[in-house]
Amino acid sequence: MSHPFTISPSPHVRDDDSIQRIMFSVILALLPAGFYAMYLFGPRVIWLNFIAIGAAVITEVLCQLVMKRPIRISDGSAILTGLLLAYNIPASTPLWMPAVGSIVGILVGKQVFGGIGYNPMNPALVGRAFLMASWPVHMTVFNIAPHGGTLSGIDAMTAATPLNAFKHIRSILLHADQYTTNEVAEASVTLSKLYGSYSNLFIGKVGGCIGETSALLLLIGAAFLMSRHIIGWKIPFMYVTTVFILTWVFGGVAGLFSGNPLFHILSGGLILGAFYMATDMVTTPVTFKGRILFGVGCGFFTVVIRLWGGYPEGVSYAILLMNLTTPLIDRLTKPKVFGG
Repeated sequence: MSHPFTISPSPHVRDDDSIQRIMFSVILALLPAGFYAMYLFGPRVIWLNFIAIGAAVITEVLCQLVMKRPIRISDGSAILTGLLLAYNIPASTPLWMPAVGSIVGILVGKQVFGGIGYNPMNPALVGRAFLMASWPVHMTVFNIAPHGGTLSGIDAMTAATPLNAFKHIRSILLHADQYTTNEVAEASVTLSKLYGSYSNLFIGKVGGCIGETSALLLLIGAAFLMSRHIIGWKIPFMYVTTVFILTWVFGGVAGLFSGNPLFHILSGGLILGAFYMATDMVTTPVTFKGRILFGVGCGFFTVVIRLWGGYPEGVSYAILLMNLTTPLIDRLTKPKVFGG
């Protein structure tokens, strides 16, 4: 043969991607939503992001020094953890809280398990869960109204984000016999306003955590990540689809199949969670079937917490719960060995 085969050791398929490139691509995809949050909530957003990122990076360095590991912060993983933590808190949060959340996220959620690649749960969500459990008032009361007013005239000073308002209204309408006629009528009118404000929900003219308001900008960033094959479609698609079906069936006030699923998809942190945190490569299954199950599980727990739990939002806890099931899911969905 004039052109014999060249034999070389594996790997035979190579890729230019690296941890650093992936992390900074995700950071880049998140920036449009962050800049929009600055417009909505003012310069305080800059400080919250700066403090959260700074605390995450410093904690990472200190942990690596104490544990006598190589100092590796250039990969961008600590920066991304701090940024996601900041995106998951209200603009009115005291400035010390993002620092505490980042410290807990990096220390407890990442470094104690061995650092990047070994953490069983998303570190940013570990930090957010700690803040939510420790200071729930600060994490659920939104005292800074977005620029230009809030959704449908809902007063941000009463902590009435769309999901907060929906949970209260749904409780009134499901137990109408316990309220006055005027209260029930007012709740019905407010619910109609919530359901009729898709454009505000989609663009982001609503109260909420600083990085979750604009579904449009988050989806643009997600499309960029998908185009670069950094995230896949399986987990986000199954997550959103599960929320759509379950909120349509159980989320209404007039019996089964009377819910408004589009409202639930565009409200709260669903888009941010489904595309940017539930897709974390370290804490999610690696198999095709496993990712499908993971997305369905995230959607299921999100709806359970939103509709019947004590919090109006359930994205963070749903993802954390499913992170813990990842090893079991991978084992159950492991494909057969070739020839087996």
